[in-house]
Amino acid sequence: MDHSNYVIDEMISAKSIAARVEELAKEISALFEGTDKLIVVGLLRGSFVFIADLARELDLPVEIDFMETSSYGNSTESSREVRILKDIRGEIEGRDVLVVEDIVDTGHTLNHVVHLLKSRNPKRLKICALLDKPSRREVDIAADWIGFEIPDKFVVGYGIDYAQRNRNLDHIGAVRFVE
Repeated sequence: MDHSNYVIDEMISAKSIAARVEELAKEISALFEGTDKLIVVGLLRGSFVFIADLARELDLPVEIDFMETSSYGNSTESSREVRILKDIRGEIEGRDVLVVEDIVDTGHTLNHVVHLLKSRNPKRLKICALLDKPSRREVDIAADWIGFEIPDKFVVGYGIDYAQRNRNLDHIGAVRFVE
């Protein structure tokens, strides 16, 4: 099938995302209340828009750091091999850490990252994912906060791409391939 022809059907509106990000930030701020600094670790590149919006809503002192992993390439299917392309710069030992992921699919990437970060002895480590596709899970991992649970559809927008396109959409859309 030629994957260059596709349309995007809106699944989650920009308004719905903004409202949910505000709710998530309130819950996260409540849990980490009193922390001297929350280290927000974003998984690039898909989470960058979500992190920017979430961080602005957090009522906490925040440090932002990033990791970049690779498991997809330009395919719509996960390769299940997770590589760390960019590690965080800061120390997290004894610190409060929030891992922010765009989408939890098979769980391989998130599982790999969480194990790596936990080995560095953070005080607390929690996970917030914008999207969750539980029907695709292959490893036992769950986010502490989920923006939206979605069906097994390939999605783009709000930072999430297909072959490096559509990250700039203000909503989440399902990709539908056409002949």
